[in-house]
Formats: sequence, structure tokens, C-alpha cells
Amino acid sequence: MQGDGDAFGELYSRYVNRIYNYIFYRTGSNSDAEDLTARVFHRAMNHIRTYQNMGVPFSAWLYRIAHNLVANWHRDNQRRKEVPLEDHIHLAHRSEQPETRIVRTQEVEGLLKSIRKLPPERQQLLILKFVEGLSNAEIAVIMGRSEGAIKSLYHRTLLGLRDDVEGPDVE
Repeated sequence: MQGDGDAFGELYSRYVNRIYNYIFYRTGSNSDAEDLTARVFHRAMNHIRTYQNMGVPFSAWLYRIAHNLVANWHRDNQRRKEVPLEDHIHLAHRSEQPETRIVRTQEVEGLLKSIRKLPPERQQLLILKFVEGLSNAEIAVIMGRSEGAIKSLYHRTLLGLRDDVEGPDVE
């Protein structure tokens, strides 16, 4: 029994920061992210004996639990917070010229504005892909879709972002 606790402690250490970051990006609140992260691992610990390896990393199961808890959190709170992603992006290098820094800042601000306009599902996809660095297979398990559906959603999301950022074609 002690070995089970030690093994779960190792899983916790390995994944707690990734799960917390995922939840924080979805809720925008440190305290809610901490609470929900604790719930994810509590639920995982209580159901670890029923976990079945489906050929994807263990983390996909944890992300799925986190996804469900965050969805419940949004439903229960009847509100949607936005996370200021600018706080997490280092825009300028000290060696950049002021003009370069301004252009880069404007480009990033435009991209973030476009991302915020996306439906929550597409924002989630971008977080899992670019912030968490997950594979399409892992994202598919987390989002409850096929890998092909994730590839298609990813493609449509990137095309939509490109069109939004570039604006209408000017002739």
C-alpha cells in the first residue's frame, strides 16, 4: 500500500505543474487553478485503480479530468474569465531596437486579440498544442475526439487565425 502512495506521489510531482498551467489558462485565477488542480489529483487518486491504459500517455487521462472539472467550474460560476496572455509572453529582448520592439508588440497584440475571439474549444486546442506541447493523439483523448478531428480543427483554427490577423485581401 505504501508503494502505491509513493508511485502516485511520483506521478503528482511529474504532472502537477502542467495540469496547474492548463487549468490556470482556462480559468485565469491562481486560487481557482490551485483548487481545481488539487481536485484533479484527488479524483485521479480515487480512481487510479480503474485507470485503463489506452495507448496514450497517462497525462492525457489527467488532462481529461482537468478539462471536465474546468467545464463544470465555468458552468457553476456562469462567468468566463480571460487570461491576459501578454503576462506570459516575453516580448522584447534587451538588444532589440525600439522600432523592432514596437512592431513585434503590435504583432503579438494582434495575434492575442484574434485568439481571444476564438471559441473556447479552439482556445483549448491552442493551449494544449503550443503551451503544453501535446501531440494530436494526446489532445484527441483530452478533448474526446478522434485524432483526425483534432487535425482538422487545428487546421481550420490556424487558417481562421491567419485570415483574422492578415485581414481582408486588399487589391
